[in-house]
Parts: sequence; C-alpha cells; structure tokens
Amino acid sequence: MQEDNMGTWDVGPFDNDTAADFSYTLDEAAADARAGVIHDTLTRVIGTAGYLEAPESEEAVAAAALIAAQCPEGAPTDPVYGPEEPLPDLTSLRDLALQALDRVMTEPSELMDLWDESDGGPWRGHIRNLRNVLTPQPPGEQFSLI
Repeated sequence: MQEDNMGTWDVGPFDNDTAADFSYTLDEAAADARAGVIHDTLTRVIGTAGYLEAPESEEAVAAAALIAAQCPEGAPTDPVYGPEEPLPDLTSLRDLALQALDRVMTEPSELMDLWDESDGGPWRGHIRNLRNVLTPQPPGEQFSLI
C-alpha cells in the first residue's frame, strides 16, 4: 500500500489522516452534537449502495472504535489521535456501528480494496476485534445459590 496516497500510518482505527481529522471534527462540535456526528457518519456509510470511498470508510471505522471503547471489553481510543473532548454515551449506536463495519467490508469498498493490495490481515483483525466488542453478548447463565 502506498502510504503517501492514503495517509495511513498503521492498521488501527485512528492510524490515518482521515480518522485524525474526524477526531478534530468531533472536538470542534458542540457537546450535544457529537453523538449526531457519529450517527450521521455511520448512516452515510450504511446508505452507500455504490462504490464506498476510503475516507468515508475510515471515518466509520473510527466512529465504530469510539462506540466500542464504551462497551465491555472495549479498548480505549487512541490518546493522541482520538477525540480529546468527552463523548456522550454512544452504546445505543452499536447496531449502526456493526452495520457500517459490514458495509466497509463489502464490495465495492475502496478501503477494503486498498488493504487487499497490501498485507491487510492485521487491519482485518482490527475490524474483527471491533465487531466482537460491538456485538452484544448474551447474558451468562444465572446460577442459584439455593
């Protein structure tokens, strides 16, 4: 992959210029508008029937990572390139995040194609991890002490 064309530094959700810019956009948004920015980012990707451009996908992956960070087993967001301002509870957007990740991983998707041209295995692993965290787990069996 040509890093200078994509602005990609590594395989993580915030390891590209677009995601860093997305974090800045969230920081600049009013506190009560941040959830809406994330919601709109996800729904825009989900609603793309044709060719999905890489920048939209990178924003959706970053948005999904922000939601996953608030879920049990979620990893904290990137302390350098993630948003600095606090985010509201985003866990109600889990399903949208899963749908957006599914769309990013479905043809036609520029980001998926770009990673397929290089060693995309680690990137796919990050997407899989995000999906695992975002997928609600069934409640464990309840044991009675009686």
